[in-house]
Amino acid sequence: MTFATTKTYVASDDLALAVNAAVTLQRPLLVKGEPGTGKTELARQVALSLGLPLIEWHVKSTTKAQQGLYEYDAVSRLRDSQLGPGLGGERVHEVANYIRKGKLWQAFEAEGRVVLLIDEIDKADIEFPNDLLQELDRMEFHVYETGEMVVAKHRPVVIITSNNEKELPDAFLRRCFFHYIRFPDAETLAAIVRVHFPAIKETLLAAALTQFYELREVPGLKKKPSTSEVLDWLRLLLAEDLAPEDLRRDVKNALPRLHGALLKNEQDVQLFERLAFMARGQR
Repeated sequence: MTFATTKTYVASDDLALAVNAAVTLQRPLLVKGEPGTGKTELARQVALSLGLPLIEWHVKSTTKAQQGLYEYDAVSRLRDSQLGPGLGGERVHEVANYIRKGKLWQAFEAEGRVVLLIDEIDKADIEFPNDLLQELDRMEFHVYETGEMVVAKHRPVVIITSNNEKELPDAFLRRCFFHYIRFPDAETLAAIVRVHFPAIKETLLAAALTQFYELREVPGLKKKPSTSEVLDWLRLLLAEDLAPEDLRRDVKNALPRLHGALLKNEQDVQLFERLAFMARGQR
């Protein structure tokens, strides 16, 4: 089983190579790139392509590594201890009743191989990756409350994504196969668009992508629009049934049509308004 471009996902040759190398080496694949470049979707497409179930663990700023293994619900056990027989109090004698399995545990006990997505690992604190080193290395962990050793029945395909908002520890990086998803060039982006909008006219596609790349290259832009945002923009253009000539900007307005899909903060909108003002002053 190997991964390649699918009907719904355009993977560059080096990305497909990285995925297949990580699967062969049985190492976690760490995928970095700016937001909206398809990192999370990659894991879903890998699972689909390899015919494996997908388990998703979406990391937040408050997420701790322990939550991926299990959580012990001491509060519920204390509450149940105050109940009498027949009211649920008998559950208190079995610690396992208060253990909630995390995403890693679910992946480890699966009857077949699975794809495990650890999404946006850079959102958590710096200790989060370090706390997973042994579990990802040995594919096992100890449950202290029950004395149980959980060992993976099958080594999962682990895909870890990062928006590159903070550096990850060297010890963690050494255990991963790394790939950086670069923003697609015009040819690749056009192929991605055709996957999502097969009926789009080539003239509209060419005009829209030309304007999109010009927008991304404007100096001083705080947040460059991503792949997912250009897809949203094109969806709106198609819904409005706009023609290529409708996208032409006059000197009075440097903002693209339906710019709210592309520009997501007031500083960037004001930047384009200033550019339009300067252009009018030079006439």
